[in-house]
Amino acid sequence: MRDVKYYKEKLGLVRHPEGGYFKEVYRADEKINAEHLSARYYSSRNFSTSIYFLLEGRQFSSFHRLKSDELWHFYDGSSVKVYIIDAAGNLTLKVLGNDLDSGEELQIVIPRNTWFAAEVIDKSSFVLMGCTVAPGFEFDDFELGKREELIKQFPGHSEIIKTLTR
Repeated sequence: MRDVKYYKEKLGLVRHPEGGYFKEVYRADEKINAEHLSARYYSSRNFSTSIYFLLEGRQFSSFHRLKSDELWHFYDGSSVKVYIIDAAGNLTLKVLGNDLDSGEELQIVIPRNTWFAAEVIDKSSFVLMGCTVAPGFEFDDFELGKREELIKQFPGHSEIIKTLTR
């Protein structure tokens, strides 16, 4: 297993607004025109995009949501817990990792318009993963959760919201 410094240097990772580090590695060169997309999109989108994403130790991906589905892929390091809250307030916990015998998944789908956050299970380690979004990611489609608003909307999940928001 490689270490965090190796991946940051080799992959050219930079800080991500939701926490951790990232680098976009793919952005399709073709676009879908806005009139052919759902009304939730205000402009055209690339067919697909993907990034490398790394969390180390106690870093976490803060609760946020996207207008598109997102697929997370496990590459290296510790397993990661991914918390997903749907519009009805149902909380789902998925574990991204390579211990398939324990129920971990190498890939997980995060449905559009759900709030989600992630944390590294082994705080002395890191996780390197990939994230693929289709239609492609644009920061206009990204909403970072506000702690007080999320707690008001989902009071039954206030502890995990407090833990995984800034």
